[in-house]
Formats: sequence, C-alpha cells, structure tokens
Amino acid sequence: MEQASKLLVAKDIWKQYGPVSVLKGVSLEVNKGELVSIIGPSGAGKSTLLYIVSSLEKADKGEVIFEGQEISQLSNAALAKFRNQKMGFVFQFHHLLPEFTALENVSIPGWIAKMPKKQIQNKAKELLDLMGLADKLDKKPHSLSGGEQQRVAVARALLNSPAIIFADEPTGNLDSENASSLHHLFIKLRDELNQSFLIVTHNETLAAMSNRSLTMKDGKFV
Repeated sequence: MEQASKLLVAKDIWKQYGPVSVLKGVSLEVNKGELVSIIGPSGAGKSTLLYIVSSLEKADKGEVIFEGQEISQLSNAALAKFRNQKMGFVFQFHHLLPEFTALENVSIPGWIAKMPKKQIQNKAKELLDLMGLADKLDKKPHSLSGGEQQRVAVARALLNSPAIIFADEPTGNLDSENASSLHHLFIKLRDELNQSFLIVTHNETLAAMSNRSLTMKDGKFV
C-alpha cells in the first residue's frame, strides 16, 4: 500500500524524560478502517506514543504524517484546529463535564468547530441513539453508570466525524461486562462506519478483536 493511502504513519519516534528514554525509535502505521491495539506492561511507552502520534505531545525526534501531512510542522493554532476536525479521543476516565447533560457533553467538539447549532444537536442525538442512550440525553454524568458515561465519551469523540479515534485504556475503569460491551461497540463502529482506531490497552480480549495487535516493551515494539 502506498503511503498516501495510509491514514497515519509515525517514523522513528524518540522521546526522553530527563534521564529516561521512553521511546526508542518507534515506527507505526494505521490504515483507514483499521482497529490497531498497542499492548504491553506499564511503563513500556504505550501512552506516550499515543499522545505523540495524536499531536498531544511532541517527539524529541522522528516524524508523524497524518493523511499525508507532517503534523509537527503545524503551528499550535493550526494543530488545535486539525485535532478538532480529524481526531477523536477516549480516555480511561471519561472527562465529561459534570454540569453538562449527555447531549451537551457530546456537542462540545461541534461548538469548538463552530458548526451550526441545529446540526450539532441532530448529530449528537443520532450518536447517543447509536450508543443506546437515546433515553439519557438530558441526564448529567452523576446519574449515568460508568459504562454509560464512557459511551457518552465515545459519542463525543465521534461528533466531528474524525478520521481516527485514539483511545487510552478505554476499558481500564469498567467492569468486565461494560468493557466487553465497549469492545463490541468499537468493532461495530469500525465495521459499519469504517472508523479507524488506535487503542492502548491492557485488555487482551480487546487486543484479540483488533485487526492488528502490537506489543511494546521498554520503548520499542517487540
């Protein structure tokens, strides 16, 4: 496959914090419509790599090419806009705003992108329906279960129709039933929406359901 048809290409990524080398020349590719998992022990560098390829952190060395564009060359303002339009994020802790309803939380990326209000509301409702939360639109996070809160976070990540969703331990805070439900949701989104994912996980079941599973140890893929 030619590089132009690859969604994300990271080449020779190095990262050091003080005396500690966290990433040691890591390269990675994600294709459109692919769900890729990164597994490995704590401290292996998985999350650091995820944050660098998603532009939340900068590498000391190496390049990240997203849809053919070298994103480290962008200004901070251009990068923030690019991230809002092209990337969705799901973290271990859902980071929902407690004073906002489910519908409002899902709408946030659309507000940032200054989309028309009606369009945002319709898309947010549609996504919450897809998540099985059509009856929870006006509920605030404290009245939702952990699994429901994470589904709201996934809907929020999808609002701007991102090219890829980056997920850092998305099931780390869920019981096994809710974790399994979220896994199947990711697979459904990949199969039905051709959604791409890069997921850092300790969950071997989720890794086994991925198109590819990469194992990281001591700052390198093994």
